[in-house]
Parts: sequence; structure tokens; C-alpha cells
Amino acid sequence: MATVSEIGQRPPAEQWKDLLEEILPPQGLWTEEQYLALTSHTNRLIEYTDGFLEVLPMPTDKHQSILKYLFLALHFFIDPRGGTVQFAALRVRIRPGKYREPDLLLLLSANDERRQDRFWTGADLALEVVSPDKPERDLVDKPLDYAEGRIREYWIVNPQTETITVLRLDGDTYAEDGAYHRGQSADSPLLPGFSVDVSAVFDAK
Repeated sequence: MATVSEIGQRPPAEQWKDLLEEILPPQGLWTEEQYLALTSHTNRLIEYTDGFLEVLPMPTDKHQSILKYLFLALHFFIDPRGGTVQFAALRVRIRPGKYREPDLLLLLSANDERRQDRFWTGADLALEVVSPDKPERDLVDKPLDYAEGRIREYWIVNPQTETITVLRLDGDTYAEDGAYHRGQSADSPLLPGFSVDVSAVFDAK
């Protein structure tokens, strides 16, 4: 552990790093309340699993354009039907000790008791736009997490392959309902009548 005088002799960036290490809990020892307090005071996307934090990359302009298109499409569909859709950053508790911050979260009923103010305790649909820094997070890890949280449908929107994969909960795991490419429309088994043009999603400005 560095002393105050030792910290003061280091470059400013290292001083901040050392200071934060002195103040903040080490990885593996964060409590849920500490995580919630931290994420209530930052605009960074941070997820939590059993004492460990994972800081997610800041979204790109392209990521946000895709997300905006999908949010508006889902909003104008589900809002008149009594549901609600929200966008990041909004925490969802998968279970005690595990929180995720999906790009989009949807509930079929805006009055669903899982819709809490600090965080949601579940959702009917989650959507992620795949980040290029670590694609396996959205392609491999998140399906396991959202299935554990009993989220009925999960959309994987992948700008690298320009595909939208729709997964539906089948027992304790997801089954692929469809994988859609440019020139096709992606639809939702959870939302009869809802579909989006895949080309329009990836051409969004």
C-alpha cells in the first residue's frame, strides 16, 4: 500500500489510480449496495457479478444510431399496447448478486411489478448491440445471464455480421427463433405483428 507522500511523487494519472485503489473495494469484495451507489453516480456502463465489476466500453456513434432506431421502433409499437421499453443505462437484476445493463429492456406491461425505480428485477425482452471490443460478451455470456434471469426473449444485433438473431426462452436456455440478414425483416415471437427491416437497422444514421 502506497503512503500519501509516495502517491504525491507520482504523475497525476498514477496518483488518481493509487488513490482510487486506496478508497474503493478490491475486485471480488464489492457489495450490491456499493455497486448500486457507484453506478448511481456515473454515466459509465458497469455490470456486477458476485463482488466483481466489469466496466463496459463507451458506445460508438454507430452503436447509438442502431440503438436509437430499434428503441423508437419498439417504443411506437409497445407503448400504445400498454408496455414500456427503456434504453441503457438501466440496471436489471438477474438474481441477487448479478446485475446487467442491457442496451434495451422491454416489459409487456408498464405496470409490471418488476419495473422498479433503482433497477428492474426482470424483463420480458432484452436487446444488445454487439460491441467489437469483446463480442463473446453479447454472443456467449449474455444469453446465459438473461436465461438465468428468465427473460423470455433476447435480441442480438451484430453490426460486424449485419445480422439480428432472435432467441426465445425454452426451459432454462434459449433456442434460436430466427437469424435475419439484410433484405429480411426480423420479427418477435413475443410481440406478434412487430418486425424491423434489417437493412434499415444497420443503415440507421
